[in-house]
Amino acid sequence: MATKSVAREAEEIFLATEMIELGARLQVLQAETSLSYDRLARLYREVKGCSPPKGMLPFSVDWFMTWLPNIHSSMFYSVYHYMDKHTPAKKSRALVEAYRLYLEQASAGRMDAGGEPVLSFTRAWMLLRFFDSNMVQLSHCVRCKGGFVAHAHDPQNDFVCAICRPPPRAGKTRSKAGAYGEPAAALRSARRAAASAEAAPG
Repeated sequence: MATKSVAREAEEIFLATEMIELGARLQVLQAETSLSYDRLARLYREVKGCSPPKGMLPFSVDWFMTWLPNIHSSMFYSVYHYMDKHTPAKKSRALVEAYRLYLEQASAGRMDAGGEPVLSFTRAWMLLRFFDSNMVQLSHCVRCKGGFVAHAHDPQNDFVCAICRPPPRAGKTRSKAGAYGEPAAALRSARRAAASAEAAPG
């Protein structure tokens, strides 16, 4: 029986720790590392000071299609895709680094910078699984040319994104205003992230 590399195990513990700090659920850690459930549960308690939450992971593809989640999900995925394709960070590492950049961009212009992000780490991970399963695709807006998360196999020749055509009351509720700041700030951050990804040398 092959002995597991101590260095490899240390890398996985470090990766799991980073993911826990970013909000990963235990199911995500099990999928991304080869550490046992018991070790991950103990690590979670050490990092968070509490037991890992129970229950099913969010699994709805439709959540990513609503106005604000779609903008944030698209911003995250554009960063992830660029990092996975053009930098040494791959797969799990690209996920961690892209999510950190997403948090940085998503907090720009928010009145409550310490509030919960629109896109949680676990949902970001689920989004990548949906892409891998061909349940969603990146469609390009005919107006701004940016890439946005859409249902797989949806027509793309007349696709208009959530930024160019927001719903009438997008971002006007009191809860959204308090949690995410002005919608315009979120849109500016999304545009900046999309423009940076497009302009970066490939």
